[in-house]
This record gives sequence, structure tokens and C-alpha cells, in this order.
Amino acid sequence: MGLELYSVRNALKESLEGTVRAVAQMGYQGVEFYAPYFEWTEAQTKQMRQLLDSLGIRCFSTHNDSAFLDKEKITRARDMNLILGSKYAVVASAKPAPGPDGWMTVADLLNSAAEQLEPAGLKVGYHNHYIEFLPSGGRRPMEILAKNTKPSVMLQLDIGTCLEAASDPVAWIRANPGRIHSLHCKDWSPDAGKGYKVLFGEGEANWKDIFAAAESVGGAEYYLMEQEGSRFTELDTARKCLESFRAMRPA
Repeated sequence: MGLELYSVRNALKESLEGTVRAVAQMGYQGVEFYAPYFEWTEAQTKQMRQLLDSLGIRCFSTHNDSAFLDKEKITRARDMNLILGSKYAVVASAKPAPGPDGWMTVADLLNSAAEQLEPAGLKVGYHNHYIEFLPSGGRRPMEILAKNTKPSVMLQLDIGTCLEAASDPVAWIRANPGRIHSLHCKDWSPDAGKGYKVLFGEGEANWKDIFAAAESVGGAEYYLMEQEGSRFTELDTARKCLESFRAMRPA
């Protein structure tokens, strides 16, 4: 279990190194850096890798703006991910032109990026939000991406947004065997005022069935806790969510 560091975004602004240390001390085994990492210098990136190694945790993957994987920036993305030890460069979201043709351009970007990054040992992924599970022109964008990308492109499943869109995450995993190498363990509640503010295990997700499908069919390699914000501080939220995960899945 790792932590998507967007969950502690304000703490990171106060102290990048201190926050990563705190996350490791909680017991998280890895992290996923999000877009601001791309602003680091090479020296800063190497320093972060040294910190991760000293703490005994890994950078499982990074979240990237789609522009980070275009032809102008993909070499930088490759080099930074390799320094960090990341296995997956994940496109965090996309805003294509409306309709299926727009989403085909996203599929083309992912395939092109995969062709350029895989020789270096890096994989490409795409992270869904709510919109990718809503029909567009009669088809859900995630279906378009799954059908039109290389099998090696990871379909990183965000559970909370899938649920909010009234989609079944277990059915989606089973429909895409071997493509769901990581999941964002973000819960969601339809109750007014709750939404994504619930902690892991407090929402609508059937985690037992989700984990079973992810591990038996989806090809899950790692999980990432993610939290938009809760009634607790960011770090307390991350700690409580990990505690709930461990209680649900004792070693």
C-alpha cells in the first residue's frame, strides 16, 4: 500500500522532505508523486530518490499532466521517472474534445508514449475520474481507452469516482483482465455533505470484492490510498485510512 501524495498536498507545500518522512513512518510502503514533481531539478529528483531509499520506501508511479508525455516533454518525464525508480508514468486526467473522437486522441497519446517509454523499462497508465465513466456519444470514455490502447497501458482505477458515476468497479476490473495494475483506494458516499470526505471503509465501496477481483483478475501490483480531504488533518487522514486498510487486510 502506497499513498498518492495529492492526499497531503498542503503538507507537502510546507515541507516536502518532512511529509515524505511522515508518510513512511506511518507504514506506507511507497508513494505516487503528482504533477508538481515535474518542476524539480535533476539534483532535487536525485535527492528525493536518496530519501526514499533511506526510508525504505519506493516511488511506485507518478501522476502527470497529459502534456508531460507529449513529444516536447516525454524525454524529461522518462529521465525523472527513472531517477525516482518509478515503474509507471500515469496520465492523471485528460480534457479532450467532446465525443469519442476526442477520446481517441487520448488513446493515441498513450500508445505513442508507451512506444517511447517501454524500451527504457517504464510503463504508461491512465487514471480515471468521474467523466470517463459517463457515456459520451453512446460509449463510456474508459471503454474507448481500454479498447484502443496497447494491453501494456495500465488502466489505473479510481474507485470513488467510478462509484460516483454509478459504475461497478468489480465489473470493470473483470471486463479488463490484466490491465488494472494499481487502484486508488478512495471511498465515496452518496450522503449529502459526505462524498469523498469519508475515510477509507466508510463509504459505498465493497472493498472485499474489489480487492478479490483486482488480485485474481485485474493484475493488481500495488494499491494507493487517496483522500480528497476529510474531517481530520491531511496526515491524520492518511494515517487513519492506512489503519483501516490494515484492519481489513491483516498481514
